[in-house]
Amino acid sequence: MNALAKQTFAGLRVLLVLTALTGVLYPAAVWTVSRLPGLHANAEAVHTTLVGADRDGDQWFRTRPSAATLPASGGSNKGELNPDYDAVVAERRTEIARREGVAEDRVPQDAVTASASGLDPHISPAYAELQVPRVARENGLAEDEVRTLVAEHTDGRALGFLGEPGVNVTALNRALDAAA
Repeated sequence: MNALAKQTFAGLRVLLVLTALTGVLYPAAVWTVSRLPGLHANAEAVHTTLVGADRDGDQWFRTRPSAATLPASGGSNKGELNPDYDAVVAERRTEIARREGVAEDRVPQDAVTASASGLDPHISPAYAELQVPRVARENGLAEDEVRTLVAEHTDGRALGFLGEPGVNVTALNRALDAAA
């Protein structure tokens, strides 16, 4: 057997082994682990607060809007100069102002613009504060009690100076669930 044939067969063997590992065994292992009991509750991963997902009902804090349909992620390809994008943002602003019982000019920007992935669990403290009266009323809690929960789940700036503070809605809703 010549050198070219040896290299060809070696390449084919590597291709077959890697195809079996990455195309069959790894996906099967991930699928198996995802089915283990105790990893999910109410269609929400129970051991992580790194992914944001809205819960149905007015008793919960809402995350930022998503351009993707769950369970997928991804942003919109529309820019801020696109009239369709402007219409979507205006529609979201009107809807949120109505739901929260405030004027449209009080709705923070992160409440109407989607995160890049659509899975970000953080909202601004201003958007969380806007939701406090509704969440408190729907859960039968005092607003100060809900504000305390918001404060406990507000992360500061990374390294003390990077980015903006954010409220982790996934962790906040779990704490709210325990409090209510």
